[in-house]
Amino acid sequence: MPKTLIVTPTYNEKDNLPRFIEKVRSTLAEAHLMIVDDNSPDGTGAIADAIAEKDSNVRVMHRPGKLGLGTAYVEAFKRGLVEGYDRFFEMDADLSHDAKYLPAFVHALDEGADVVIGSRNIPGGGVEGWGVGRHLISKGGSLYSRTILGLEIHDLTSGYKAFSRRAIKAIDIETIHSNGYSFQIEMTYRALRKSMQVTEVPIVFFDRTDGKSKMSRKIFFEAMGVVWRLRLESLLGRL
Repeated sequence: MPKTLIVTPTYNEKDNLPRFIEKVRSTLAEAHLMIVDDNSPDGTGAIADAIAEKDSNVRVMHRPGKLGLGTAYVEAFKRGLVEGYDRFFEMDADLSHDAKYLPAFVHALDEGADVVIGSRNIPGGGVEGWGVGRHLISKGGSLYSRTILGLEIHDLTSGYKAFSRRAIKAIDIETIHSNGYSFQIEMTYRALRKSMQVTEVPIVFFDRTDGKSKMSRKIFFEAMGVVWRLRLESLLGRL
């Protein structure tokens, strides 16, 4: 198996993290996990350290405060490039991303995909546990982004993704400053602009049962603004 790094940013996930790691390790045993903890007040970082002491395939990156999902992935991916990883995964620690889909991601990468998106919006995909408002935000945001950017990807805001080393290098993550939904949109758009092969695989997303969602109106509207920035930079030849 190519050297694989699964990255999960954490903030107040003490109840979910041990179960998340167990599920991932039982599904993709050879992969390494990088927990990026933003100084969680609930002690998530200490729990991650305790797990890492017993499992050499789990490591922890501690950051001084809540710096955002996008910067967490960028820092971890940069380290992963230096350390020679071939494949990079994004997963949430709140158990909304089911580890049972990891083999489908691996298969898509084996078949030549550079970016694999866990899609809720293609046949076989879906969401469980959301209200009408959350569905409208997610599907509306994805449709809006697809329209402005002229893309055929069905789920631009999914945070369950995998990248080849080639894709991470082509995207030039040093230049990415987006967070939240906008980070996911920008990563996929940049990959497509660099002629990377992007594939969607169906997943069912489960709304978190423990802890509080990190989604907010601020994150949503930031993403909508970033879409126009990406479109402009593309027209100016800066991507």
